Amino acid sequence: MRRFGHPPKPDVKYIPRPGVYAILPKNGEVLLTYQKEPEPEFQLPGGGIDPGESPIVALHREVLEETGWKIDKPKRIGAFRRFVYMPEYDMWANKVCTIYLALPVRQLGRPSEPGHTAIWTDPVFASSSVANPGDRFFVTQVLLSL
Repeated sequence: MRRFGHPPKPDVKYIPRPGVYAILPKNGEVLLTYQKEPEPEFQLPGGGIDPGESPIVALHREVLEETGWKIDKPKRIGAFRRFVYMPEYDMWANKVCTIYLALPVRQLGRPSEPGHTAIWTDPVFASSSVANPGDRFFVTQVLLSL
């Protein structure tokens, strides 16, 4: 599996952290989430898969929490690995990030996840502004080919 970011540190114990993330194009734009903390950054909507939760259920839940939007027809387009420190959980994580392409179909409300704001933007901005390099890779591959 392709790795983005720093290689794992040999003296650190990493906790497995599977997650799901969505590229959400609509009408020539893409829906991102802007997260204020711990670092202000643009992100693909998504996050960790809870114990006992399926990836698709987690994807629907995370997108709704972070954007307020309901999605449809998620299609897995790839995955990558990152070794990172997650300050919000005070842990080092071996993140396996699975990326989906999905259709945003209806806004049900505002994001319920504290510190998140839903942002519609153009694909060029999205491909250069999402914070992590793995997300940027997939956004660039998918959105700029649409």
